[in-house]
Amino acid sequence: MHFRHGSREEPEINLIPFIDVLLVVLIFLMLSTTYSKFTEMQLRLPVADAEAQRDHPKEVIVAVSADGRYSINKTVLPDRSLETVTAALAAASGGASDNVVIISADASAAHQSVITVMEAARRAGLMQITFATQSAAQAGR
Repeated sequence: MHFRHGSREEPEINLIPFIDVLLVVLIFLMLSTTYSKFTEMQLRLPVADAEAQRDHPKEVIVAVSADGRYSINKTVLPDRSLETVTAALAAASGGASDNVVIISADASAAHQSVITVMEAARRAGLMQITFATQSAAQAGR
């Protein structure tokens, strides 16, 4: 029997795939940090005096309570029907179609109540509608 007693070769670790993976991760990190710099821009937004504009005579303010009652220019409507809201909006606007309807709805008001006001404004010929909101600082008071 003849056994070979040669030298054994040590196994080698191939580092090329490891280096490839590290380069891909490095490129990914470089690209993602480049995009995050665009979101860190410091902006100073313009300031407007909202209270001075509040007394505009062509506004019709519609308040919607949490239980679905309507108030137009601080006058509570006796009925919640679409026809009643339409007639009240037409009377409050005085027949002018350039009035702005400001919908001030409670945060927990039903979606249908707001849609009813929008439909009534359309039927009354009032096409300019906006929504009143409050800032988070005012909500905490």
